[in-house]
Parts: sequence; C-alpha cells; structure tokens
Amino acid sequence: MNTAAAVASAPGALPLLGHGLRLVRDPLAFLSSLPAHGDLVRVGLGPHRVVMVCDPQLTRQVLLDTATFDKGGPLYDRLGELLGRGLATCPAGEHRRLRRLSQPSFQPDRMAVYAGAMSDLAAGLADSWEHGQVVDVARESNRLTTRILVRAMFSASADERLHEHMIDDVETVVRCVFRRSIAPEPVNRIPTRANRRYERALSRMRGHLGDVIAARRADPADHGDLLSALLRAGESAGPDADPALTEQEIADQVMTFFVAGTKSTASTLAWALHLLATHPREQARIQDEADRAPATGWAPTAGRAPGASPPALPEAEQVITETLRLYPPGWLLTRQVTRDTTLGATPIAAGTTVAFSPWILHRRPDLYPDPDRFVPGRWATGQTRGAYIPFGAGARQCIGGRFAVTEMALALTHIASRWQLVPAGRAPRVAAEAALVPQGLRLRVLARDPARRDPAGRA
Repeated sequence: MNTAAAVASAPGALPLLGHGLRLVRDPLAFLSSLPAHGDLVRVGLGPHRVVMVCDPQLTRQVLLDTATFDKGGPLYDRLGELLGRGLATCPAGEHRRLRRLSQPSFQPDRMAVYAGAMSDLAAGLADSWEHGQVVDVARESNRLTTRILVRAMFSASADERLHEHMIDDVETVVRCVFRRSIAPEPVNRIPTRANRRYERALSRMRGHLGDVIAARRADPADHGDLLSALLRAGESAGPDADPALTEQEIADQVMTFFVAGTKSTASTLAWALHLLATHPREQARIQDEADRAPATGWAPTAGRAPGASPPALPEAEQVITETLRLYPPGWLLTRQVTRDTTLGATPIAAGTTVAFSPWILHRRPDLYPDPDRFVPGRWATGQTRGAYIPFGAGARQCIGGRFAVTEMALALTHIASRWQLVPAGRAPRVAAEAALVPQGLRLRVLARDPARRDPAGRA
C-alpha cells in the first residue's frame, strides 16, 4: 500500500527540514493554506513526513476509529516526555481502563465542589484589580487557572508556593513542546540553554507534584478533591473491578490534568477577555447576564449552599464556545496508523503519521459563515458542532472539557460583573506553542460601580 503515491505534497518543502521553517515562522498561515491542495496533503514536520487531514468527515473518521488511528507521532512523542502515559497520551489499549478509573474525579458531586472553588478564586482575582489598572491578561489568567487547579486537585494539602513555581515551569515546558516535536531528536539532546531550561522545569514540576502525592498517601481522608478521587480509584472489591491505579499512573494523570487544565484554559480565558474588550456589544451581554447572577446565589457577596450546582450561564458559555472555535488550544495533533486502512477512498499504510488541525476545521467558510468573525450568537441558533473539536471527539474526548468551560464561564461572569474591559496597547500576537497563546495582551479595567473608583469607598 503506497500512501505517498495517493496523496499530493504541500509545496515549498526543504531537504531535511520539510516545512519546518514555515511552521516555525507562521504555522497558522501555513495550515490555512493546506486545504487548497486537497482533503489529504503530505507535509514535512521537520524530519517527519505526515499526512494532514483537512476534511471534516475524514477528521471525524480519525477521531472515532481510535484502534486504527492511535495516539502517536512527533507531537505525542514530545507530549509523552512531559505527561507520561496519562489519558491524553496513552495508547488505545490502556485508555478505557484509565478513563473509567478517572471518571469519578469529574462526577457531578465533585464538580459542584470544584465550581465553588472556581467562583471564589475568580471573585478574588476580580477584587484584586483597581480602577484604571492595565492588566497583563495572560499572566493573570495563568495565575487564576493555576490556583483553581491546585485547589481542585490538591485541596488544603497544597503548598501555596506551588502557584508561582508551577506557573513559570508550565510556561517553560509548554513553550518548548512544539519546537521539540519538529526538531530532529539529536537536536533535543544538545545541552543548549533552552534544552537545559526545559529539563530543569520538567524535573521541578515532577518533584513538586510527587511530593504532594506522597504526602497525601500518608493521609487516608477523602479531601473531596481530584487527587483523593484518583488515589481511591480502583479500590472497589470484586473480580471484575479494574486494578487500582499504580503510583506512576497517578503521577502521570496528575501531570496531565495539571498541564492541560492550566495553560490551555488560561490561554482560552485570555482570548475570551480580549474578544470581549474588542466587541463592546458582546461584553454588554455578558455584563447583563452577570448582573442577574446574584439571584443564583453565586455572586461574590451572596451565600451559597455547600455542594450547590453552578448557575446556568448561557451567554458566557457561548463566548467560551466561540473563543475555542477561533483559538483552539490543541491546534495541531497527530495520530499513528496501526494497520493498513483507507481515509475516504485513499489508501493509508500502517505506520503512517496523520495529523489534523481544529484551526483548519473551525475556520472553514462552508461550515462557519464569516469564519474569522467573533459571533457567540451562532451557538444559540443551532450551529452544528459536527466539525467543532476543541476537546476532540469520540471515546477520547477530553474528560475535563466540562470542568474547563465551567471554570471559564464563572471567571468571565465575575470579571464582567465588576469591570469594563478596554484594549490597552497593540493587538496581541498569536504564539503557536503547545496552545495558542496571546502574547502582549494588555487590557485596561474600568470599574462599573462608581463607588469602586474612589479608593476610600472600596471594601
């Protein structure tokens, strides 16, 4: 079976480097150019040759047939260095058991507890700003999502010093993952300053998280957090019960949830705040919804029953959904073909690496009218989600998707209830790393409540 003969190559490949230079210089423009060359296009990711899937139906085939299109390829090889064999990176044969054992961590009763922490911490962030302040949005979003993950995962056992340490270390490793995935392996082993910084950050992250897990092992109480759920996973008796998670599996799951739940969520939240600041009418809709939130008992000054479910925030969720369409964190992903197969009518040989891109699908004009416009209302009018894949699809759809959307919707609501967001400085630049990161994003916050403009009148 000759895949190469059946798939056209993207123009402009260089010997040894493939399309690596174009991917480093402007990866999103390069990806956007590929559908013009066909539904399947051969691309060089540095030294790796992959088949890029540009068609929504073929992409869905890849996502749903996890036995044939297994996790693998250069991007997942590098993510495996970082995350081990957690849910995001493990092979298909291990996924079902890990998913079943991890699922209790995201049951509704625990999600209600997590949402309480999300709301309190988002309120605290919004309260920390001052009228007229220019906010480094990416940094503030990173701080918030890290604090939320620490609280949700580790509860009271977490050392507050984890926050700042982990923000910097996650930033370092995530920035390096994409570059390392398209570089030849020998280059990644050269002791350059960047490679040493990556290794040090990764070692510190594993050390911090390992210390927390070890301390919790000595404490048998259920703290109601994600780590407690993981430590108890598989303890039920019976011949058909899944074996409990091993120490290494717990460490890999914790690392996976932490990295995915901080950087990806922080980037999306930052983009959402930017989009609201540059679309005042949409910002007003979120503010109106936020002003109604006190009736739900989830406003910062309102009481909240323990374990109460978070409120329905449809306007905020539409903003998050549209932001994920425009700036999907996992913008380029790969799979490894395990057996000879076909994609549509095209033969694909075993061992082929295929890639797909939510960035490509989410900006197709045949699927999304005015695809480059920010239109949250499109999700209130029956917009199809068939080609909407910020969290993947099928059996391997992200287990933390609802956690992330709830977190971001509550954060938008608390911020919108207090502040008017106004752009400050130039538009941010999109940095295509392991997530799509807004660089140079600054917003000015103006108090909506006149009393908050007078320092003497602040609480």
